Amino acid sequence: MKLPNGFGSVYKLKGTRRKPWCARKTTGFTWNEEKQKSYPIYQYIGYYESRKEALEALVEFNKDPYEPNTATFEEVYINWSTEHFKKVCEANVRGYKTSYKLCDSIKNMKMQDIKLNHLQKIVDDSGKNTPTLRKLKGLFGMVFDYAVKYEIVAADKRNMVRYVDISEAGNPNGFTRSPFNRGKIKTLWKYKDSNEYLSVVLMLIYTGLRIGELLDLKKENVNLEEKWFDVVASKTQSGIRKVPIADKVLPFFKEWYAKNDCEYLISSPEGNHLLYKNYYDSYWTPLMKQLDMAQHKPHDTRHTCVSLLTSAGVDDRVIKRIIGHKGQTITETVYTHFEIDELLNAINKI
Repeated sequence: MKLPNGFGSVYKLKGTRRKPWCARKTTGFTWNEEKQKSYPIYQYIGYYESRKEALEALVEFNKDPYEPNTATFEEVYINWSTEHFKKVCEANVRGYKTSYKLCDSIKNMKMQDIKLNHLQKIVDDSGKNTPTLRKLKGLFGMVFDYAVKYEIVAADKRNMVRYVDISEAGNPNGFTRSPFNRGKIKTLWKYKDSNEYLSVVLMLIYTGLRIGELLDLKKENVNLEEKWFDVVASKTQSGIRKVPIADKVLPFFKEWYAKNDCEYLISSPEGNHLLYKNYYDSYWTPLMKQLDMAQHKPHDTRHTCVSLLTSAGVDDRVIKRIIGHKGQTITETVYTHFEIDELLNAINKI
């Protein structure tokens, strides 16, 4: 018989014992700094001669528990993330960590004490837009799923997450995305040899990639001879795609490819995988300030690519294919297939 989630567990100990059956319940988690892992804390209710006696004790315990469950949102998040982050790409890990930063008001609360109004307040006070809040709601769901799985809270606690309303999303202080104009693009080309990481900006503009997609691009997925590469990990399913390499930036791809033995195309000066925060803090921000373009963020390069392709008269379906946006109709998403030569022809128009 399977016990209800959050009820506790009964199991038989090994060896010859007078009372081999144990009843216990998870009451929290403890963080091991050395192993960088969280472990459950159990409250042992007692040891019994039979499974029936252990179950009866567990039932009595749940009627009048000796000690309340003390696992906090932070403890469960740490334990969940330790397992989950091994299964997802770096871009998704960054998204989860960003969402968690919004949860400061509940991180020290017991999971069982968190109500719908606590989660809704986080959403309402965040000032974030819909895509960000969708990730936040997803995080709520996964953390509570984990808590239900390990009997920290009852299943109905997970159900409340679906009632979190993100329909009123909006960031009144958000940064308005704006593409680089042709004058600024000309300036980037003018100073491209002053710093090798300026080439990354131009590579972003002429591919329409998200910054995370470029930084996570491995050399094994780049075909320099045929001028294309595969994006194998993206924030959306539509982002998994084959991207053409424009003639203008092909030399940059070749230079980065031959630079060192790093498995990633873009690397740090030491030849290591360059993470977003390091790139943004060490290269993007200083370079944009030097060129008097400090108002621009990496995602503006993606908007720039779309703007340039549109101005060049490229079909909207082709643009979506290049940058990894989902088509709006069945014809676009299922029956239209663009060969790489068509994509190359389109990207070389800008």
